[in-house]
Amino acid sequence: MPRPILLFSGPWADVPLEALAAKAGGDWGYQGFELCCWGDHLEVQRGLSEDGYCPERLELLARHDLQVPVVAAHKVGHAVSDVIDARHQALVPDYVWGDGDPDRVRHRAAEEMMATFRLAEKLGAAVVSGFTGSPVWSYVGGYPAPKPGIIQDALRQFAAQWNPILDAAGESGVRFACEVHPGQLAYDLYSAEVVLDALNGREEFGFTFDPSHLFWQGVDPVAFLRRYPDRIYHVHIKDAILSLDGRAGVLGGYWPSGDSRRGWQFRSPGRGGIDWDAIIRALNEIGYDGPLSVDWHDPGMDREFGAAEARQFVKQLDFDPPPHGPRAFRG
Repeated sequence: MPRPILLFSGPWADVPLEALAAKAGGDWGYQGFELCCWGDHLEVQRGLSEDGYCPERLELLARHDLQVPVVAAHKVGHAVSDVIDARHQALVPDYVWGDGDPDRVRHRAAEEMMATFRLAEKLGAAVVSGFTGSPVWSYVGGYPAPKPGIIQDALRQFAAQWNPILDAAGESGVRFACEVHPGQLAYDLYSAEVVLDALNGREEFGFTFDPSHLFWQGVDPVAFLRRYPDRIYHVHIKDAILSLDGRAGVLGGYWPSGDSRRGWQFRSPGRGGIDWDAIIRALNEIGYDGPLSVDWHDPGMDREFGAAEARQFVKQLDFDPPPHGPRAFRG
């Protein structure tokens, strides 16, 4: 059967959930949300402290035939292992930011992530998607290059921060799908392997596969799927295009999305450079049968038109493997 098509509500957090649900489950035709823990979409502490909060949220979604198999915690998750500065205040709730002391912000962010897994269990969601942050992201393309010991210390710090969170995930029966993404500790195929090793391969930890972030770096998305067939816990559908003009490289630079000085841009699914047919074939090959979640970004398109078009694109794109199953990949 075709995979469920979700809308990631994060890019729509400025729209009240009730209004977004009416559109997503109505004319746009989505089957559910990857529901974000910011805006008014999902409030973690209310969900745990107010008896009626989760039933009310589920009832609101059910009125529009929407489910919530995935909860998104990118913003708070990013603060767990990142180097905290003034930019992070806008990412996290006031009670997580508190006095802004970096160590205390990271500690409160970790507690909020543990609470998020408990909330996901109450909602019946099987996956929490999100970021982890990185204590050494500035070292990736920067100068001076880090000595190996600095990276090893960062990995030990990361494991110490995330193992208790993953304990809470295991207790809740919910898996964490880390989005492989520049700015995170896992941003390509090799760094993903390093992160898994740092966590001793814990089953609670896998990946959100978003080919757009691999594509603009020059990483083969299909190679990533084939390398981690048992760790793909969630999938984003988002396109991208390289717009290199000889004046900028693949880094985003100082420029906002849509600025012509950038070397790459996000595009609505099917309007960029990603080979989606190859990705669906690879997902079939590895046996992924979870949702396909539209993470919609396109600075050159009306977003309501784009959201509706994206759902139709994914519906036409997805197809079943042959009855006998796809042939195993042979490297």
